[in-house]
Amino acid sequence: MTILEQLFSLKGKVALVTGGSRGIGLMIAQGYLQAGAKVYISSRNAEACENAQKALAAYGECIAIPADVAKKEDMLHLANEIKSRESALHILVNNAGAGWGASYEDYPSQAWDKLFSLNVRAVFELTRELTPLLEHSAAPEDPARVINIGSLGGIQNLQTQAYAYDASKAALHRLSRQLAVDLAGRGITVNAVAPGAFPTKMTNFEINGEHAMKMMARITPLKRVGTPEDMAGLCIYLASRAGSFMTGAVIQLDGGYLEKRI
Repeated sequence: MTILEQLFSLKGKVALVTGGSRGIGLMIAQGYLQAGAKVYISSRNAEACENAQKALAAYGECIAIPADVAKKEDMLHLANEIKSRESALHILVNNAGAGWGASYEDYPSQAWDKLFSLNVRAVFELTRELTPLLEHSAAPEDPARVINIGSLGGIQNLQTQAYAYDASKAALHRLSRQLAVDLAGRGITVNAVAPGAFPTKMTNFEINGEHAMKMMARITPLKRVGTPEDMAGLCIYLASRAGSFMTGAVIQLDGGYLEKRI
C-alpha cells in the first residue's frame, strides 16, 4: 500500500450522505465512491434519489434511501434502515439543507421553522440516532467522522437577506464545535465545511445563476468558483486517515473569497 492509499483511501468504509442526490452532496458521494467507500445517499425527492443512485453506480456501491430528514418519522426511517443494513457507520455527512431569501419586511415566519428544523435540528437528531453505529466503527487512530455542510453566510454577513438560512448555518457551525467535544471520547470527530461559490441548484437560485457565478469568479482571489473535485477532495481528507486528528473545525472552502471581504 502506498502512502497515498494509506492516508486517503476510504476502502472498506461505509458512508451516509444526506441530500446526496444533487449539488454538493452528489459531489461528495461520488468522491467517496471513487475513494473506495460504500455510500448511502438520501433525499426527500425519491425520483431524484433513485436517478442519482443509478448515475453513481458507475463509481461503486451506492444505495439510495429516500427520506426528508426534517420530518421526524423520515429521519428515524433513514436511521433504522442504516442500522438494519450495517453494523457500523464510518462517515456521516449532514448535507441536506434548504435556503430562503426575502426582504426584511416580507421575511416569513415559516422560513425560520423550516430552515432551523432541517439545517440544525435534523443534523443533531440524525447524528444522535447514528452515534452507536459511528462509535462501533471507531478506532484509536481512525475515528468515525461527522461532516456538517455549513455556509460562508454562517460566518460573515454576505448581504443576501437570507436571514434564517445564515442564522441556521451559524448555529450549525456552533453545534459542530460542541459535538466535536462531546463525541471525542466516543471516537468520533465532527467538522463543518463552509463552501463558497459552487455551481449547484441552490446557488443558482440564490445568486442568479451563471452570470453571478462568473461574477463570483472575478471577485474570488483564486479567480474561479469551486469544482466537484475541490469539494470531494476536502471531504475525502476529512473522512480518511489523513484527517483523523482534525475535529471542531469550520473550514472555509471558498478560494479566499471571505478573506477578501474582511
